[in-house]
Amino acid sequence: MRIHPLDLAIVIAYLLAVTALGMRFRRPRKDIAGSNRDSVSLDYFLGGRTAPWWALALSIVATETSTLTIIGTPAIAYGGNLTFLQLVIGYLIGRILIVFLLLPGYFRGQFLTAYALIEKRFGEKMRAVAASTFLITRAIAEGVRVSAIALVVSVVLGTSEHLAVVIVIALTIVYTFEGGMKAVIWTDVAQLLLYLTGSAVTFWILLHRIPGGWTEVTEVTSAAGHKLQVFDFTFDLATKYTFWSGLIGGAFLTMASHGTDQTIVQRLLAARNEGDSRRALVTSGVIVLIQFTIFLLIGVLLYVFAQHTPLLAPGERTDRILPLFLVREMPEGLAGLLLASIVAVAMSNASGSLNSLAASSVLDFSKLRGHSTDPVRFLRLSRRMTMVWGLILMCFGFIKWGPLLETGLTVASLPFGSLLGLFLLGTLDRRASAAGALIGMFAGLTAVLCVWRFTPIAYTWYVLIGCLTTFAFGAAASRIHSAGRIGNE
Repeated sequence: MRIHPLDLAIVIAYLLAVTALGMRFRRPRKDIAGSNRDSVSLDYFLGGRTAPWWALALSIVATETSTLTIIGTPAIAYGGNLTFLQLVIGYLIGRILIVFLLLPGYFRGQFLTAYALIEKRFGEKMRAVAASTFLITRAIAEGVRVSAIALVVSVVLGTSEHLAVVIVIALTIVYTFEGGMKAVIWTDVAQLLLYLTGSAVTFWILLHRIPGGWTEVTEVTSAAGHKLQVFDFTFDLATKYTFWSGLIGGAFLTMASHGTDQTIVQRLLAARNEGDSRRALVTSGVIVLIQFTIFLLIGVLLYVFAQHTPLLAPGERTDRILPLFLVREMPEGLAGLLLASIVAVAMSNASGSLNSLAASSVLDFSKLRGHSTDPVRFLRLSRRMTMVWGLILMCFGFIKWGPLLETGLTVASLPFGSLLGLFLLGTLDRRASAAGALIGMFAGLTAVLCVWRFTPIAYTWYVLIGCLTTFAFGAAASRIHSAGRIGNE
């Protein structure tokens, strides 16, 4: 079923409007010529550290929320229950741990990327290793997210999924290329407000479209079993969403994604000071908790609604449930606004990834870092890297992935543990050496890959396993290496 012409016009108008908004932050060439390279880097990659903390909080939420979240989270509740929310509680705990363990280190130096901290502790080669881990992980994980755009647009327009990916990524490249981090932050704010409003409206309309309202919801979910269950206190490593995997696994996943991944750390570094960065990070956790609660409840309401008006054909992917509802059941005009909000999430997430991938590529590798001292040429290089990564994400978006949300989280979880272990090793163990840290990273990654390949352990434990293995092997190898060096002397 194709979208109504009015709704299509709204989606197209949104795409053009947000691109124009991002273009407004283009820095005039005469200003660039009168600056030095450090000033250009600070402006293009950190927005000149001028954004208020509340805007950064909204930008963090917009960046970590993707089309996977918008369409994948309701699908989880539609096919299951609310136990995913336990993982989100762990997300909030992880943010608090970052505030105490990692954030102070970032503000003790004038860093432009997360991995500059690694260079200060372990040297240039380990900075390149950490940055490479980020680049590969982020590119693949973002590719999964980009593919979700195609799923939505294919439902809405009945057109080629590849064409949908090209259009959205191309427009995102335009304003990210020109406006840098300022464009990313302020378009994030606009896009977040749009899709949060859209989600609240979807919840309200869906509830009123169910005969009997909330009374019917409670009756149907009670008959279905544990549809409204939030907590599961069983201790089973193979179960994805339990209280223990949520609090512990979710906390470690967030420590990795928000404390070591350049995409989020870049926003923390863009704050005016450490206090603003702290406020932005913790506030974003509260917003995410509210946001996921709404998304999961929408999934439950879709389940109840489908008992009266079936939406999915037998065997059809549950990820299609929300887009199908919006296209088939929402009033004209409003459907376009809500579909535009889903596209907003995709563009917001992609723009943040593009800017952080370009920042890490240009600033974390010595050959590119020393490429040019001329600010105009350096900005040209930065923009060129934005374009390159945009094309790479486009290619990854063409790949067919599995269940979208869980696939994205699993891909990110595989290497995140070793990256978090590296940061904690450098922060907490003064005797850790670069050689020991490298051995620890390889050990952590190997352990997680073995767990993923040969055991039924759920992905929610991967970061914890990788982190602890990296830390333990890194600390032990550092001491063995140090003892051997002393013995040789």
